[in-house]
Amino acid sequence: MLMAENVLEKKMVLPERKISTVEELLELFPGVKDLFIDGTERPIQRPKDREKQKANYSGKKKAHTRKNILIVDKNRRIGYLSPPAEGKKHDFGMFKELFPPGLFPKSIVLWLDLGFTGVERDYPAATVMMPKKKPKGGELSDAEKARNKAISGFRVLVEHAIGGLKRFGIATEKCLFFKRDFISLRYIQTRVRISFHFGVISETYFAYTSL
Repeated sequence: MLMAENVLEKKMVLPERKISTVEELLELFPGVKDLFIDGTERPIQRPKDREKQKANYSGKKKAHTRKNILIVDKNRRIGYLSPPAEGKKHDFGMFKELFPPGLFPKSIVLWLDLGFTGVERDYPAATVMMPKKKPKGGELSDAEKARNKAISGFRVLVEHAIGGLKRFGIATEKCLFFKRDFISLRYIQTRVRISFHFGVISETYFAYTSL
């Protein structure tokens, strides 16, 4: 597995696991104008420990999960994959833990869903495109509905990127281990298959099959 991971990293098809500065962000996504950010959850085996059961239970999925945040560009390239977190955590809570204020320059538009509500307040320097939430006891105007539809249509890029992973089973099959980070054999296998499928680098396939 290490051999395949090294080949993938060398060819720059492995996503980054940490972004701390604007410089690192721009190096990872050179010349980018739009970034699409979303969370994805993967089911895990029900932990035996009661506290771990609570921490990993996702109310959204009604199952025990581990969650990752992804950053995708308009070409559906996953440039960043966060370390896994407990399924109980909210998308925006993870976002605040992962990305320091001031990380995202005004020149880059962040496309987010309502799971990241609060970004505009806590990251005032960022340019955010997010659907407007329906007011309690009220309705959205026709203009607001049209804007929400347009944003959702553009954000489908990140959904397609996550869907690409799920087609290879990386985010759908139940994970039966906890100690190894989610850059696991299964993740390496998926990146190899995606890279090989699109003809990015054929040697990753041979690196994997030789393990």
